[in-house]
Amino acid sequence: MKDLLPTFNKLKTPFYWYDIDLLTKTLMAVKEESEKHGFHVHYAVKANANLPILEKIRQFGFGTDCVSGNEVLRSLEAGFHPKDIAFAGVGKTDEEIRIGIENNIFSFNAESIPELEVINEIALKMGKSTNVSLRLNPNVAASTHEYITTGLNENKFGINLMDMEEVLSVMNRLTNIRLNGIHFHIGSQITDMADFKSLCYRINEIQDWFEERKVKLEHINAGGGLGIDYYHPDENSIPDFKAYFKTFADHLKLRPGQQLHFELGRSIVGQCGSLVTRVLYVKKGVQKQFAIVDAGFTELIRPALYNAHHELENISSDLPVENYDVVGPICESTDFFRKDVAMAGTKRNDIIVIKSAGAYGQVMTSHYNLRETAKTYYSDN
Repeated sequence: MKDLLPTFNKLKTPFYWYDIDLLTKTLMAVKEESEKHGFHVHYAVKANANLPILEKIRQFGFGTDCVSGNEVLRSLEAGFHPKDIAFAGVGKTDEEIRIGIENNIFSFNAESIPELEVINEIALKMGKSTNVSLRLNPNVAASTHEYITTGLNENKFGINLMDMEEVLSVMNRLTNIRLNGIHFHIGSQITDMADFKSLCYRINEIQDWFEERKVKLEHINAGGGLGIDYYHPDENSIPDFKAYFKTFADHLKLRPGQQLHFELGRSIVGQCGSLVTRVLYVKKGVQKQFAIVDAGFTELIRPALYNAHHELENISSDLPVENYDVVGPICESTDFFRKDVAMAGTKRNDIIVIKSAGAYGQVMTSHYNLRETAKTYYSDN
């Protein structure tokens, strides 16, 4: 990214920079590989809700997966058709449910009997009916951080399989909702295809259970969770969508006419975004040295929240490599991006690029310490 140094030096840091060419190539790969199998893709808005990003994704014919009423409204603002919008989330408010019903969205992914009852009650009062999918908890472990695994019995998400008889019994008396599918999501940042293969086998078993009860499902939503390469972002900038979709094509047994949907987020936008920051001071410690930068966990919380790894590059320097703790200005010890990282010799005003920040970066920013909002720039502007 050294070629961007003259541009970056003119801009007030910290800021987010998005490579729209890379986003476009990623979307082309998703479209090509998903269409081979006739699969339907919804983009998970929670990963990055920037309007230009959403508009670019819409141009490729994908839908959206939303977890709030405002994400539904943002999807509509970006031009997505309501029938391409799925609404998930374990704690939907009445107002958010009304937003979904008013706009005739594709489906609610419902996660409990109480939620089903509330959706039905609101739809009844509005004189409308709406589609629901049941988010089921498959009790499938995912090889990922414990904070972002979602498919185990001890997680808060989804309906446990042992409760399904009761769920179907309840749904038989709910007149204003219609079951049109089942939904799964076992976690995020998954790179081992064996985890998705296990999900396929479990879905096959669950499909048999529904068929035994004469319940026809129009679609299966397998969720998302495909990870990106945070350690080698330049070499592996586009995830292996071919292997991902082929895993489901080979191992998930769809019924005739049944659709398979996915909710990809991080894998689409993760690598196209970078957080760009400027070095304020280089401070010598007793046994280490600190590169203190003007970005903090208010701009990118993933390292503090998940101990997440992001590659860093000092694009201003060609000096010999030294080791630094790269830390922010926030008055918390967790405000760091990397510790003991090897980086080109660093001095005040150098520009450091924090890579793979396109997903769960800008969308999770805060104003703690009354920090200003970091600006956003796109490579095609």
